[in-house]
Amino acid sequence: MTISFAVTWDYRCPFARNAHEHLLTGLAAGADWDVTFVPFSLGQVHVEEGQPSVWDDPASDGGLVALQAGVVVRDEHPDRFHEVHRALFAARHDDGLKLQDRDVVRGALTAHGVDAEAVFARIDSGQALARVREEHERYARSHRVWGVPTFVLGEQAVFVRLMHRSKTGAGSEPGAAPEPDESVRTIERVLDLLGWPQLNEFKHTSLPR
Repeated sequence: MTISFAVTWDYRCPFARNAHEHLLTGLAAGADWDVTFVPFSLGQVHVEEGQPSVWDDPASDGGLVALQAGVVVRDEHPDRFHEVHRALFAARHDDGLKLQDRDVVRGALTAHGVDAEAVFARIDSGQALARVREEHERYARSHRVWGVPTFVLGEQAVFVRLMHRSKTGAGSEPGAAPEPDESVRTIERVLDLLGWPQLNEFKHTSLPR
């Protein structure tokens, strides 16, 4: 049976990268999930009281260009979204590039067959920002979301930190076969716990390194 849930993202968060790589790997392998990918601005969460919101001053949020680009691709080029989504996370966390640099975002778009200038036109018009703001604020109101990645299933919402990346796209040897089973198990374990509201907090005091 298909399970429907939502997951927030901001490309700057390494834990969002881990979770979304597992999601993308599982979906590519045919996992029976209906995933809603929800943009969430970490810049807005950290705006100090009395300061302009990132919606009024988008240049103040160094991740907002990429976040807007991701939303445009999600909505207007859904067949390319998974590849672009993974590429934008990789640009930040594998290559150490700055996501406020339009050339970095352009590279991720064009590498996967998306017209970058059409995407930037949506950003420059304000349409993409309006989409990001509406979804960010909707989930902040409905589920009190405050960070990424947050998994949302029905009325339940949980912030999750997964410590390991998916084995697919995580620096594997060229030509290596995908290993999706671990990613599928990882996400389904999160969903199982999410559906158990008696558990409010379960946090390791330390992690072995």
